[in-house]
Amino acid sequence: MTNQQNQPYEQHQEEQPLDERVIEIARVAKVVKGGRRFQFRVTIVIGDNNGKVGMGIGKANAVPEAMRKATERAHKNLHKVFLARTTVPHEVIGVMGGAKVLLKPASPGTGVIAAGGVRAVLEAAGVRDILTKSLGSANVLNVVQATFNALDRMKSPQVEASRRGKPVSELIPFWERRKSNG
Repeated sequence: MTNQQNQPYEQHQEEQPLDERVIEIARVAKVVKGGRRFQFRVTIVIGDNNGKVGMGIGKANAVPEAMRKATERAHKNLHKVFLARTTVPHEVIGVMGGAKVLLKPASPGTGVIAAGGVRAVLEAAGVRDILTKSLGSANVLNVVQATFNALDRMKSPQVEASRRGKPVSELIPFWERRKSNG
């Protein structure tokens, strides 16, 4: 009887596999007395394409082991992201070290205007229409972490409207206001 009860749960888990993307595989070195010790650092982003996204970094002597570690850490590091249909609710800048990432909402049909790690994070989160700009450092790890910082700073439209002292209707993008007015 317990197996029958567990089967639907297991099937439910299989129905929604997480979107996993490898952002970077880098060989890193530690200098020791006898020379250099090399390892592999793998950065992975996972998401459910519906508002949850996480990042993990794993280091090991072999790439598959580093990927396994990174995947485990990404699963533990899942964040909930506020989305306004297929885009983000408002403009935001995320900062990590010398890297800055600007995220701007875009009208439906625009697509994901981003490159590299930023694109992987946003697509895994389920964002389909967005404009981005990477400012400052081009370090891949810092750019990805700055993107996560920007997504964490994203607020719900109600919270942002109360902070600005405006009605929620003024915060919705102009293309949505056009649809409701005409």
